This record gives sequence, C-alpha cells and structure tokens, in this order.
Amino acid sequence: MNAVKKVLRCIDCLSEKSGTYGKWTAFLLVLVGSYDTIARHFFNAPTVWGYDMICMLGGAMYLLGASYDYKYEAHTRVDLLYSLLSPRYQALLNIVSSLLFFFPLIGVLLYYAFTWSVRAWKIKEVMFTSIWYPPAFPYRAILALGLLLLFLQGIAKFVRDLYFLVRGEQID
Repeated sequence: MNAVKKVLRCIDCLSEKSGTYGKWTAFLLVLVGSYDTIARHFFNAPTVWGYDMICMLGGAMYLLGASYDYKYEAHTRVDLLYSLLSPRYQALLNIVSSLLFFFPLIGVLLYYAFTWSVRAWKIKEVMFTSIWYPPAFPYRAILALGLLLLFLQGIAKFVRDLYFLVRGEQID
C-alpha cells in the first residue's frame, strides 16, 4: 500500500509542477499580448510573431494546467445531482464516468498527440500560419506532455475513488 501512496504522491507532485509552469505561461501570455498590442496600436509596429506566440502559450497554459485542475477538481462539472449523492455514490459515479468517458477520450487524444509530436520532431515541422514560421515540434511536445499528465492524474483519481468505494476511507 505504501508503494501505491508513493506513486499517487508522485503523480500529484507532477501535477503541481505542471500547474506552476502553466501559471508562468499565463504570465508570458499577458506579456506577449501586451507587447504586441502596444507595439501595434501606439507605435504602428505590429509583430510577425505575436499572434503565433499567443496561440502557442494559450495552448500550453491550458494543457499544462489541466492535470492541476483535475487534481483539485477545479474543472467545470454540472453537479446538480452529483452534490446530492453520498460520497460513496460520488466515487462510484466518478469511476463509471472515468471508464466510459475520461479514459477513452484522453487515450485517443494522447495517442494522436504523441503521434503528431513524434512526426513534428522527425520532419522539423514549422507552423505556416504567418510569415514567421515558428517551429511546431516544441509546442506539439508540450501538448502531448500535458495530456500525459492529465491521464496520470486521472489514474490517480480513479485509484483514490476505487479505494474509497471499496474501503470507505481515503487512501491518503
């Protein structure tokens, strides 16, 4: 049981670190957006890289923060009925919905994200949305990593819910 607790703590630590990096990408997103806006509107000197950086930082922020949000259950959930259930039935509902929806969806997304990322690294892919042509492979790797961390946090939540359902007590 101690090994399971260690693995769960390790996954939680990875989610915490990922959330921290996601917060910094939010800060960078504001800086890049502000710089681009000021340069364009006040100095009539738009950047060729601002829009692409904003898109890449936004995607990185979203997926690096996903496992952190899932750890703290900060994601959006319609819990009109969920909140009325006992903790054991909530755990059961979490387990069933994870098996039916979460793991299949994240599994497919993870497969394609890693396939996409490996291909981008192999061919040194660039984004062609602007004349800047930024490299796409680091961005694609961050998206795949964010999905992997979300998948791991989903496993941790699943194990905790399963343990609670069977034993009636929290694992940590």
